[in-house]
Amino acid sequence: MKKILITDYVHPELPQWLTGKGFEVEYNKNITREEVKSRIGEFQGIVINSKIIMDEPMIRLGHQLEFIVRLGSGMEIVDIPYSRSQGIRVINTPEGNSGAVGEHALGMLLSLSNNLCRGNNEVKKLLWNREANRGYELRRKKIGIIGFGHTGSQLAYTLQGLGMEVWAHDKYKRISEPERPYIKECSLEELLNNVDIISFHLPLTKETVHFCDDAMLSRCREGVIIINTSRGEVLDTRALIKALHKGKVKGACLDVFENEKPNTYSKEEEKMYKELFSYSNVIVSPHVAGWTHESLLRIAKLVLERIENGYSLFA
Repeated sequence: MKKILITDYVHPELPQWLTGKGFEVEYNKNITREEVKSRIGEFQGIVINSKIIMDEPMIRLGHQLEFIVRLGSGMEIVDIPYSRSQGIRVINTPEGNSGAVGEHALGMLLSLSNNLCRGNNEVKKLLWNREANRGYELRRKKIGIIGFGHTGSQLAYTLQGLGMEVWAHDKYKRISEPERPYIKECSLEELLNNVDIISFHLPLTKETVHFCDDAMLSRCREGVIIINTSRGEVLDTRALIKALHKGKVKGACLDVFENEKPNTYSKEEEKMYKELFSYSNVIVSPHVAGWTHESLLRIAKLVLERIENGYSLFA
């Protein structure tokens, strides 16, 4: 009987389904990296989220591994070339939560544009500042989507009914306009020079670390709004703070951060995030854009199907 180790929280149906398919499943969402290192040699499959890094040293210890499952999309935590060289299948489920990310990005943008967080807090304190909370409409605004994979395309789909101009750029992918007549495909410079809102949907690679930096922000239109629901390191936090201070950036919606573990902040990071979070025109959430009740079940179903069908990232 093949053994699978599940190292992070999953929909409760997944271990039950896998057991029903004849696997021996160990579900330990509290397992540490050190514990995985000591035991990974026992398993033919491992399911990870973000806590366990499947780098070459870890994979070497898994001498029986046949597949690695990454819940969701971010593949920076798996050494794909080495996995491939060892004949290990790599499975991910990016379409399982892409719709949730699109909805979350739109929700944050609507909250920012209508001052909903500030208005909610003030009314609950019996403050009635109507004029100070006057919002602005998204209709006819230009939004630029950088990265048109699963989540970027889902955001574009979600925006269809709002009457916005959707501009999109993807360095590695053509966007078929006949299939998506509501989208304008453009170069990066065209996007930066023309749009009112920029939403990032990029994987984390050497190429995308601090992709949005001082230089990029300087090329944007005055008063641009920044949305990041991809990876925190895609956006240079200090560059964003400077642009917010100068008014170059009108507001930001952030679900991801360069450091997502507040208990590990250095003194410098404490100061940086305190300043970032002090801006009333910055809406934040704790990396939950793709983490809905529905996406949890959808991801579980995709994992089961892909293990059963021999799916691989390289197929």
